Amino acid sequence: TYGVTIQRLGTTVLKVILLQHVRLCKILKCNSEFWASTSHSAVEAELCSVLRAYNSCVRRTARSCRGDLTYHSAQHGIEDLLTQHNCSKNGPTAPPHTRTAPPPPPPPVLTNGPEACRYDATATPTYSHCGFFGDPHLRTFTDDFHTCKVEGAWPLIHNKYLSVQVTNTAVVPGSMATATSKLTIIFKSFQACVEQKTFHAETDELPAAFTDGSKNGGEGPGAKTLRVVEKVPGEHVEIQAQYIGTTVVVRQVGRYLTFAVRMPEEVVTAVEEQDKQDLYLCLHGCPSNQRINFRKFRGGASESATRTRSVPTAARRFTYQTAKATCKERLPVEDLYFHSCVFDLLSSGDLNFTLAAFYALEDVKTLHANTNRHHIFESDALMGGTSLRGGVTVSVLLLHVLAVLLWYECVLVCL
Repeated sequence: TYGVTIQRLGTTVLKVILLQHVRLCKILKCNSEFWASTSHSAVEAELCSVLRAYNSCVRRTARSCRGDLTYHSAQHGIEDLLTQHNCSKNGPTAPPHTRTAPPPPPPPVLTNGPEACRYDATATPTYSHCGFFGDPHLRTFTDDFHTCKVEGAWPLIHNKYLSVQVTNTAVVPGSMATATSKLTIIFKSFQACVEQKTFHAETDELPAAFTDGSKNGGEGPGAKTLRVVEKVPGEHVEIQAQYIGTTVVVRQVGRYLTFAVRMPEEVVTAVEEQDKQDLYLCLHGCPSNQRINFRKFRGGASESATRTRSVPTAARRFTYQTAKATCKERLPVEDLYFHSCVFDLLSSGDLNFTLAAFYALEDVKTLHANTNRHHIFESDALMGGTSLRGGVTVSVLLLHVLAVLLWYECVLVCL
């Protein structure tokens, strides 16, 4: 009892520290000071001083804003602007002040944009897919499939062009089940084509626009190469980023969000050299200490007596057999999407997770480049990812051969 009390106290202290961390992040103050100090008439030398002051402000927030998408986006944006205007990082800085901006220029006529703002499809790019849905389940860009805990905020994607972060919350008190309640996507500015845009969705708030109210990439000549398209109000939104050949699908199913993306491999791997990519789930999967053993859970769930004691009351509306029968109605093929559905019903008791798995598979059929890989099975997951399946198969075979040879040599020595 004493140990449990100490553990709970430690958890409470950690939550307070994290809450203070969020409150202390002053990146928005840096952003406001920067925009207040710039104008369309600023000369290069003065702009360099303003950028250095902005950089200094952002650097001071590094400790309190670590993990904040807005902070990381500002960090990369400053580096781009310093390079673009030939500014050195060292030199005089300008204090924040307010300027009166000149009258805005007349709005340009929006077109579909020049060829420079369209992804070059002449090279026949290879596309990758990542999906995140349910309780939650992750299909990575390499077709690995994980069921994860990952409570709290986690990054799905972070490269030179966009960043995606999800926040997962507990579905049922006392259960390991979590699901996505918040989603933030930052599309970074790209040449003269699109401005930086942020899309943010939460439970019961799936918008049909970016956070600034716009539905495209700004006022540049390629503005329409980034746009938000509402498919079903409040339930299904598609974001088309044609300038990087990328399509994002966000849905709300029940009270929770699902995410799916189709992206060229060269965009997937376009990461900053200084960035550590280990924690980006779509690229490397869930950390091993955050993964849930599918087969072990299913084995325990099939024993009703054990399950009754270990599963929260809200989830007991389904037995293993009734969960399978319910999922079979929407997902007739017993692949990992089917087993995800069964897992979610057993761990949460929420029937909406059946639809989450169904729509996740529908998004795969729309977004995945290889029609033969729409369905993936437990055997694929055990092989450690379908993209490496052939190589792993050979490795396993060689291990078996080596084991047989060692056993044979041992028998000869013993005789």
